[in-house]
Amino acid sequence: MTVSTPASPAGSILAINGGSSTLKFALFRAGVTLVRELSGSIDRIGTPEAMLSWAREGTSTVERRAITVSDHVACIESLFTCINDHLSQNPLVAIGHRVVHGGRYREPQLVTPSVMEELRRLSEYDPEHLPAEIQLMNEFAQRYPHLPQVACFDTAFHADMPRVARLLPIPRRYEPFGLRRYGFHGLSYTFLMKELARVGRKGEANARIILAHLGNGASMAAVKAGKAVDTTMSFTPASGLPMSRRSGDLDPGLVAYLARTEGMGADQFHKMVNTESGLLGVSEISSDMRDLLKHEQHDPRAAEAVALFCYQARKWIGSLAAVLGGLDSLVFTAGIGEHSPVIRARICDGLEFLGVALDTARNEAGEAVISKEDGKVTVRVMHTDEEREIARSVSELLGELKR
Repeated sequence: MTVSTPASPAGSILAINGGSSTLKFALFRAGVTLVRELSGSIDRIGTPEAMLSWAREGTSTVERRAITVSDHVACIESLFTCINDHLSQNPLVAIGHRVVHGGRYREPQLVTPSVMEELRRLSEYDPEHLPAEIQLMNEFAQRYPHLPQVACFDTAFHADMPRVARLLPIPRRYEPFGLRRYGFHGLSYTFLMKELARVGRKGEANARIILAHLGNGASMAAVKAGKAVDTTMSFTPASGLPMSRRSGDLDPGLVAYLARTEGMGADQFHKMVNTESGLLGVSEISSDMRDLLKHEQHDPRAAEAVALFCYQARKWIGSLAAVLGGLDSLVFTAGIGEHSPVIRARICDGLEFLGVALDTARNEAGEAVISKEDGKVTVRVMHTDEEREIARSVSELLGELKR
């Protein structure tokens, strides 16, 4: 797939997508169009099970090997072993980074000392992701001091939500410190909206849409007339839906209760809700939905974890539909959303009152449109591509800077 972009320097753009324990990357040949050359990922960073996987575009062969990497910076050497051959023909012209929390930033930013200073200030907002992302930018700057780097923010997509959707119901004195609802997965949502404008029916991208990004991290966004109006995640990515290891929304009274009864401190609570909860915490088996579906028939813990995930997802769709004043399109994406027809069906079961009606055969086949022909709501399965959105943002920014 190629994507037209403003003219940018010929060469390669490296897209870096760092998670809390993963690092995805993709290399694109830049120019009038963006052409993906290869993609890869390093999973389980900092554990003995760390694994590098990568593949050239257009091939079905995925190369895998176990590696030893203590942190995200240590991944860079392995990353370059995958891309060096391509760089000999098309040297790097820029590096783009997914930055989970962008605070006040509403657009991709060229990484400058002032931007880095602001990101360091924001690190307390997102200690799960920002410190590692900052380290990666610093390391690439050391290696390529004259190469532009661009920070692309997950929060930017939601920046113009109505004020009422951004407010936290806490004392107003905290608002000047940036404590509000931000929303995340914005690069995914930005890509999906552009794709919907390209492949959807006439006017669909300007209708009432719920985007459901259901993967290890899970969130939904409500979009109306092309603008974000609400989302499930809030001040941090731990809020909203239950996820693979994150709790999603909780009663804040749990903090005081666990402090009194177990002596649990803030750091312990943070670790619990970010790494020990969600599907893993409820099932006590696995954080992977595929494992839980295999075990649900004979393990009630697995069955409850799956049921809770689907119930909360269905409840959030109803809530966001109320914000939108109805629903025209529902889009499933990310690992679970794209690859699990049984979860899609269970989430949609009970949403008939909104006009959601799945076509069982289409859903099982994972077709692009899985709703019935006469359904009032178009239900879609769409592949998201955060790395391509990063590369596109880099190319557009460099093109603008050249003018």
